[in-house]
Amino acid sequence: MTSWSIVRLFAGIVILASLALGVWVSPWWLLLTAFVGANLLQSALTRWCPLEIILRKFGVKPGC
Repeated sequence: MTSWSIVRLFAGIVILASLALGVWVSPWWLLLTAFVGANLLQSALTRWCPLEIILRKFGVKPGC
């Protein structure tokens, strides 16, 4: 698995988890969904993603 596919997998899991928490626990969890969405947007525009940098330091091969 490449670092970019892991980033997308991680973002999807966090979004789905925060949506579930927002429905069943507190609507404040939806802020986490907004944060992940904003981070995906900025990484698409700037090509800089903190999670991808961390994954590369752990030896995950870079993705396209």
